[in-house]
Amino acid sequence: MSNVIAAIEAEQMSKNLPEFSVGDTVIVQVKVKEGTRERLQAFEGVVIAKRNRGLNSAFTVRKISHGEGVERVFQTYSPLVAELEVKRRGSVRRAKLYYLRDLRGRAARIKEKIMKSKTAKAKPVAKAKPAVTEKTDD
Repeated sequence: MSNVIAAIEAEQMSKNLPEFSVGDTVIVQVKVKEGTRERLQAFEGVVIAKRNRGLNSAFTVRKISHGEGVERVFQTYSPLVAELEVKRRGSVRRAKLYYLRDLRGRAARIKEKIMKSKTAKAKPVAKAKPAVTEKTDD
């Protein structure tokens, strides 16, 4: 019986989301239905918590809107989450950033993670040979 449940959950979890972690600044595009219309609403903020439970996975995003802190919990594999874009990687040493709720202004900033990429290495420059000039008789 559990194999059947695992197969169904794996099928529903086949959403292609980028890899993100706590401390990252993300933009979540959420489907909002207003009457008969459906549109996408962007919610940009810092991921302060992540809950990995298979199909029941969720993450919490916090932003400051008009001076007030707003937190929203998104189900990772929900059909209402249309798109997730990682805007900035954050370097943190905690799994849950609930302490950001008590901080204001510059104190609530998160240090940016510097990514080491293999493609960014510069190739060694070969030494140039001295230019040969031709002598002409005038």
